[in-house]
Amino acid sequence: MANRPQRSARQRASIRLLASGAGIVAGLGVLSLVWPQQDHSAKEDGPPSADALAERPNRALNVLLIGSDADRQGAISNGAAPAGPANSDALLLIHIDPDGPVQVMNLPVEGAVRLPGDTRPVRLGSLYRRGGTALVASASAELLGLPEGEPERYVVLPRTALRELVDGMGRLELAPDRTMAYTDQTQKLTIALQGGLQQLDGAQVEQYLRFKDPLNGDERRRDRQELAITTLLRQMRQGTQLERLPSLISELQPQVDTNLSPQEVLSLMAVALQPSKGVQFQTLSLRPALNGKASMRELEEQRLQPRWPQ
Repeated sequence: MANRPQRSARQRASIRLLASGAGIVAGLGVLSLVWPQQDHSAKEDGPPSADALAERPNRALNVLLIGSDADRQGAISNGAAPAGPANSDALLLIHIDPDGPVQVMNLPVEGAVRLPGDTRPVRLGSLYRRGGTALVASASAELLGLPEGEPERYVVLPRTALRELVDGMGRLELAPDRTMAYTDQTQKLTIALQGGLQQLDGAQVEQYLRFKDPLNGDERRRDRQELAITTLLRQMRQGTQLERLPSLISELQPQVDTNLSPQEVLSLMAVALQPSKGVQFQTLSLRPALNGKASMRELEEQRLQPRWPQ
């Protein structure tokens, strides 16, 4: 298991949220052992059910998922706009409880925050560029009222890993609500998708998730992220996908930055892929954007400390 990234003094400093002036709690804590030592991984002939994937964790766990706009992990440039080090296109805090539903807090990347010493606010999605996983985790913990040391686990998923995940499953069934087509020369990005139910490969799913509507583009992106997650979990529950999952997780491991081992990923999937499990999505409320075009939006003050599973 990889060690949690170390933070500089700047990263440990508190962040001041524009909506409330509240500081971000620093410190990620020491990871605790939540899995039994014995190996209950799937047999070579494939698991007949999610239960056969691995031993389930003995308590609930929070996992921070950062969707990086870089093509590959460790890339010097993100190949996106604005060009430079990677930002986060998606910030998801996932609560996996062996005795409850999967809960996902979809954090708004356009939420406005101010770093110590800065005179201007920045997008929440830019914190990964400025301070890496540690800074994003500290910010998320404060926003959601998590105790020190949370979230315990993280996954940084670049675009290549997303494409390979979908292609490894053989495509994802999604239904774009309309034709999605444009070319962005600054990102060398071309999106060309027709509306309606269809099977999308990895490159097409990337287009589906990166498409940005002229109005309320970030909100619509979050809607598509949630549809993609729901569909992904539903397809993974199928017998052929469960059979493929252990080898797929191992193949993807070099493509992501995470402090989860492949066996721990399978343990969490053994919970999330139970037939009776649903997914509950939440997000933080933002103040209205002028004409739906604001690049940053302030968080609504009354929603800065929502209830979140501990």
